[in-house]
Amino acid sequence: MASADNGGAFTSVSDQAARNPIKLPSNTTLIGIGSSATLVNARVVVKDVANVIVRNFTIVNPCDIAPVWDPNDGSSGNWNSEYDGLVIDGSKNVWVDHNLFTDAPQTDDLSPIENSKLKQCHDGALDIKNGSDYVTASYNVFDQHDKNTLVGSSDSSGSTDDGHLTVTFHHNRFTNVTERAPRVRFGRVHVFNNYHEGDRSRPVYPYAYSLGVGYKAQILSEQNAFDIAGATGCPHIVKNPGSSSKTGAISDTGSLLNGAALNVAGGCSFAAASWAIPYTYTATPASQVKSLVAPAAGVGKLTVN
Repeated sequence: MASADNGGAFTSVSDQAARNPIKLPSNTTLIGIGSSATLVNARVVVKDVANVIVRNFTIVNPCDIAPVWDPNDGSSGNWNSEYDGLVIDGSKNVWVDHNLFTDAPQTDDLSPIENSKLKQCHDGALDIKNGSDYVTASYNVFDQHDKNTLVGSSDSSGSTDDGHLTVTFHHNRFTNVTERAPRVRFGRVHVFNNYHEGDRSRPVYPYAYSLGVGYKAQILSEQNAFDIAGATGCPHIVKNPGSSSKTGAISDTGSLLNGAALNVAGGCSFAAASWAIPYTYTATPASQVKSLVAPAAGVGKLTVN
C-alpha cells in the first residue's frame, strides 16, 4: 500500500490517515518530470490555500484499507471509503492540468463482495468543496473510476458553497468512468470540449452518467463529445443523482452523443442555467473533440526542464 521508504504498508486506519496526505501550501507548483512521475495511494490535499498548480502526475487513486459499512446508505446499504486522489477544499485559484487519475492496478473488480455489495476501497478522484473558487481542470485523463468528481460535497453546505464553486473542466478525457464527471451542487461550472468514453454494459466501471445536476447547480456545457455504448439520449448522460426536490440547472450548446445532438433542452427536464463566464475562450466543435483531446490529454505531454 505504500513504499518501503515511507514506512511500508499502512498498518491501521490511523496510520493511513497520518501518512497518506501530501499537503500543498499557497503559491506552490507540484509538477512531475517526464511521463513516469507517479503518486501511489497518496492523497493530494489543497486546503485553505491559494495559487496552487498540480501538473503531469499519474495519481493512483488511494485505496482505503478499512471501508465502513453503512446499512442506511441507499436502499440496501453501501460500503463507504475515505480519501480522494486530489481534494480542493476551501481554496482559490487552483489549476489541475495534464494528470492521469486512475484506480489501476487496484481496480474495483479486485475488491471482495461483502454484505452483498462490492467492498469498494476508492472514494473520489478529484473533489472540489467548501467554497473553493476559480478552479480549472484541463487536459487530464480520468480513467477506470466510479465516483469521479464532486463539486460541492453536500446539499446542506449552502452557507459555504452557494455563490462559490466557480469551476472549469475543459479538454479532459474520461475513459470508463461510471459517474460524477462532474456531479455538481451549488457550483457555477463550465464544461467544454471534454471527451467521454464508456459502455453501459461494461462489467467493470459500467457507465451510469456524466453530468450530475444536483441541488442549485448551474452548469454551462459546450461542445462536449460522448461516445457511450448503449446510451440513446440525454437522460443517459445528464442526471440529477439526488433528491428530485433538490435539483439544479444546465444549458448545453453543441454537444454530441454518439455523433448526434445531445439535445439537453429537448431531451432532459432541467431548467436552463445562466451565469456570466469570467474569461474569454474558444470552443472547438464537438465533432473535432476526440481527435483534439485524445492525443493531448494526460501525462508525458509537457516539456519540463
